[in-house]
Amino acid sequence: MTLPSAGVPPRTPAAVLAAAADAGATVVLSGHVQPDADALGSTLALAEGLRRRGARVTATFPGRPELPASLGWLPGAEGLTPAAAVDPAPDVFVSLDVASPARLGELAVLLERAGTSVVVDHHASNPGFGDVRLIDGAAPATVVLVAGLLDELGVPLDAPLATLLYGGLAADTGSFRFGSTRPDTHLLAARLLGTGIDHAAISRRLFDTAPFGWLRLLSAVAGRAVLEPEVGQGLVWTWSSTAEAAEHGLPGEQLEALVDVVRATAEADVACVLKGQDDGSWSVSLRSRGATDVARVATALGGGGHRAAAGFTSHLDREATVAAIRATLRATVGATTRDTVGAEGTPATLAR
Repeated sequence: MTLPSAGVPPRTPAAVLAAAADAGATVVLSGHVQPDADALGSTLALAEGLRRRGARVTATFPGRPELPASLGWLPGAEGLTPAAAVDPAPDVFVSLDVASPARLGELAVLLERAGTSVVVDHHASNPGFGDVRLIDGAAPATVVLVAGLLDELGVPLDAPLATLLYGGLAADTGSFRFGSTRPDTHLLAARLLGTGIDHAAISRRLFDTAPFGWLRLLSAVAGRAVLEPEVGQGLVWTWSSTAEAAEHGLPGEQLEALVDVVRATAEADVACVLKGQDDGSWSVSLRSRGATDVARVATALGGGGHRAAAGFTSHLDREATVAAIRATLRATVGATTRDTVGAEGTPATLAR
């Protein structure tokens, strides 16, 4: 099935997706590696909407095909296809909640192999990849953009779709606590609640349910946290690893929740958690209480994200990675807004 090439006049994502659905085209949709509720909710909701419109849809995500228990219950998750089994050259490839091509892992090749690539994202650090883009750095979550696309596609929101969208919205706004929450965020939430979803049950499954081993892991990780108030506007950091998570009977994905505990430290504007991976690299999560733009810090170190939440991958050892973060935070505080990122002496890119 051939859709108009990327060289023809500007097209909107909604127009491309509507044409694909009308033509019964093959569409592959994916969020980022180690998907969270926003990436997965966006992928599954748009996939279902396109399926209802007549497209031949495959939903997937890069990396290991297993999902954490906190996400595996989402409607449609049972139908996800392993990345290795997707069409290598679909008519349309849709990237959702992915800040850079590297975050697509082995699926990044589809950006070039697909007839048309569509990027839907809310990361302010997104460089603008893909043939057709819907990127809004002010949107509190990618599911907000997907809700708009579903409206444009004429797909009515029902409880299953609303569950997916609400999960991503609640997750990326910190249950509506983060500064990215806007008046229309609550209007969308009200609309989703109007479908009859049990928002309390959704939040409980996403945020308030964990194995007992989580308490043991949290105790160990919190116990070795380091506070460095003199770094930038204050830094608190700690570390763990997939191996340590396994010792407590937990999947590596459980480490993602650690930073939301560490960020509560009143004496530090920036919270950092280093998560050791099976390949020896460190996946680093950064959070800001407001005074520091951690997206600038992460971008300088090869990653990206939002002002209040960002991350990167380091192939240095733990101490060298923390030293790079310290140096970048000091440069960020000491530099002007214009030259904060990429200032001379800022550590080189740590991620590929």
